[in-house]
Amino acid sequence: MTQAGNATYRGPDVLPPVVPLFPLPGALLLPRGQLPLNIFEPRYLAMVEDAMRGDRLIGMIQPRFDRGAVDLDGRPPLVETGGLGRITQYAETGDGRIVLTLTGVSRFRIVEEMSTTTPYRIARITAAPFASDFTPGFGQEAVDRKAVMTAFKAFLEANDLEADWNSFNGADNEPIVNSLAMMSPYGAAEKQALLEAADLKTRGDILVAITERMLAGRASPHGPLQ
Repeated sequence: MTQAGNATYRGPDVLPPVVPLFPLPGALLLPRGQLPLNIFEPRYLAMVEDAMRGDRLIGMIQPRFDRGAVDLDGRPPLVETGGLGRITQYAETGDGRIVLTLTGVSRFRIVEEMSTTTPYRIARITAAPFASDFTPGFGQEAVDRKAVMTAFKAFLEANDLEADWNSFNGADNEPIVNSLAMMSPYGAAEKQALLEAADLKTRGDILVAITERMLAGRASPHGPLQ
């Protein structure tokens, strides 16, 4: 089961069939991860207020990567897979913005985007392909923890960045891999690959591969690898 604030989600069947969508390039929300958001656009302020009056669930999803493409309504088309989160922290700033934190419940797949009178987009979804997301730590024993930690430490050092490694040292493999994936400064396509990884081990392997590729590009006289 997934615990998100005061709510417990025991499997795909307990999720609502229709959720609001928040398209955001580069956004990655994984199960039990936490994603802070600063909301200021009127349509998304309306979405958050509606969610707070309901089940507090929002679907984070990326626009597709074919830049400039639009659907029949003039909106950017979306990738098929996103991360469903519950609002677990909420604060009004006094200047019209809302600052909140989403806690990841599970990944989801869009079944159908629906017509709506709301200013934000909504879709019928399914989380059935991601039933393992509701089991904390599922498959984490197969993760190459040493490779993940080594690669990411090397990336941070190469870019003069810091992390609180003490918080990672005593953590299980799942929060390590998912937290590093979410905080990684990689592009939209890389973030989507991390989201769609078949299992935790694969996500860790992808994270290592992307990181090593970026490090190799940094060291190359020809710039980042393409």
